[in-house]
Amino acid sequence: MAPALSALLTSLFASAAFNAIVDEIQPSDKLFQLSGCDISTFVPDLPPNQSQLVLPTNATPSFIGLAFGVQNYTCTQSNNFTNVGAVAELIDVSCIVSAPSFSTIQNSLYDVWSIVPYHIQDIINMMHLINPPEILAQHYFVPNPVTGQGVSPKWDFRSSGAFEGVQDAFIIAKGKGTLPAPTNSTRDVNWLDVVNVEGDIASEVFRIDTVGHQPPATCTFGSTPNLSVPYVSKYVFYGGSLYHAGAH
Repeated sequence: MAPALSALLTSLFASAAFNAIVDEIQPSDKLFQLSGCDISTFVPDLPPNQSQLVLPTNATPSFIGLAFGVQNYTCTQSNNFTNVGAVAELIDVSCIVSAPSFSTIQNSLYDVWSIVPYHIQDIINMMHLINPPEILAQHYFVPNPVTGQGVSPKWDFRSSGAFEGVQDAFIIAKGKGTLPAPTNSTRDVNWLDVVNVEGDIASEVFRIDTVGHQPPATCTFGSTPNLSVPYVSKYVFYGGSLYHAGAH
């Protein structure tokens, strides 16, 4: 197949996959918009009797994204996997936080995403061209801007969506708290609380309602290939100085 035709077909199928994902999480009656609403009064449902994740008292939620993507692992000399980053697309689901299905949409999305035959980067590239209003941000890892050692998580709102081209519409963060997933800690990645190192989009981010991501318990150093494991989660962004037009 000619490279140009292959690229076109990949783009079309990636677009169709994204549309299927949006259809899966859209409220069944289709009467509600999905994105661009004020969530300043939204309160994430955190497990009781834990102190690892504490909601800030000096900031309110600014954005909420439903993420689908992959977590990347490499095999260490200790014959176990270690996380070396992630790539994900975030859909703005701010208008459905009160919908009855909101508490479980991550499960519905995972059922679709785990069988989509395209890499997350193909979908991100296609969505950057179309730039639908549902796109909130992209999540990936960058070199640690403070120490220069290792990598740090970044949520980038600048490449598409409402903040395309806005210079400081991102957050690079460092860890503050972590909690084993209360749903299924052997399958689902930990819930997290991270705080701002750079960027103006948020002062703090919580990862909650995770589905998927955990790698196998063991591997063989030098022979086991790197892994990219599908996952879905919600990211709640607090504070920051940038907002959706009309949302604040």
